[in-house]
Amino acid sequence: MAQDAKIMAAALRRYQADREARRKEREERVRAVFRRLPRLEIIDRELQSTAARIVLAAFSEAGDPDRAMAELEQANLELQRERAELLVGAGYPYDYVDEKPACPICQDAGFLPDGVPCRCLMAYYAREQNKRLSRLLDLGSQSFDTFSFDWYSDQVWDQYGRSPLENMEMIREICGNYAHTFGPKSGNMLFTGAPGLGKTFLSACIAREVSDLGFSVVYDTAAHIFQRFECEKFGRESALEENAWADVGRYLRCDLLIMDDLGTEMRTEFVQAAFYRIVNDRLLHRRKTVLSTNLDIEDIARRYGDAVLSRLRGEYQLLRFFGEDIRLLKRK
Repeated sequence: MAQDAKIMAAALRRYQADREARRKEREERVRAVFRRLPRLEIIDRELQSTAARIVLAAFSEAGDPDRAMAELEQANLELQRERAELLVGAGYPYDYVDEKPACPICQDAGFLPDGVPCRCLMAYYAREQNKRLSRLLDLGSQSFDTFSFDWYSDQVWDQYGRSPLENMEMIREICGNYAHTFGPKSGNMLFTGAPGLGKTFLSACIAREVSDLGFSVVYDTAAHIFQRFECEKFGRESALEENAWADVGRYLRCDLLIMDDLGTEMRTEFVQAAFYRIVNDRLLHRRKTVLSTNLDIEDIARRYGDAVLSRLRGEYQLLRFFGEDIRLLKRK
């Protein structure tokens, strides 16, 4: 599972900030309790010194270390009992001032012993990633649960042998299964059809679900992706933009690339070569891609060439969208 370095850095900063906030909140809570129960502060100091003496007794060669350790452990238990009684008697939980990690798995380290990010840190990663996705997609309202079939007719279209409603019920199920079970064995998908039929909406649904699973997801329009490839190759870099080389790396290395509005970009030999590079490189490295376009298969062949078309036909599941433009229906 690949992670975007910039997103992980942002997630780690937020994770550490929250951990620091919890530490400060506990310190304030402890100070307030100590002001109310002065004896509790004395007990805590004695517990700390007792713990140190137990360690020293374990390595001492003088006298009877076993007996000394047993006596110190008994004193420690008595202090802990008195501490708990004081807290409960004052109306607090017995462990009110204890330092408790938010994550019992990594103890708030964020990483497991083998260096793999813990699931608690990956939850921060998913939230940071969704923030970036939300700049282009309305992840707040676009989800499989809010997808509506109300705008699709139940009248059969002869050229497809089924109605737009039946077709979208099938597509919705395929996309839902794809997103919920996304992983290394998932395939690639190609959405084709006229504008206003739900292609971008379902792309957002997939992006949201796959991101929540902890995978790296990049959503962008084809025009902007090809622009970044051009900047990388020819050095046309704006000071206000991120480094083009890094962007191209994200497009090629993310777990899932969702490329929207394919075919709306300028038609050039460079775009044709860049698109071949994206499709071929991601297939070679078994990284997953969802393409969305208003073009039909014949248009794709004319625009990007037979080499690209061959790979799309062999490695992508084709989902054809048809029906009336939902945007126009909503206006009416």
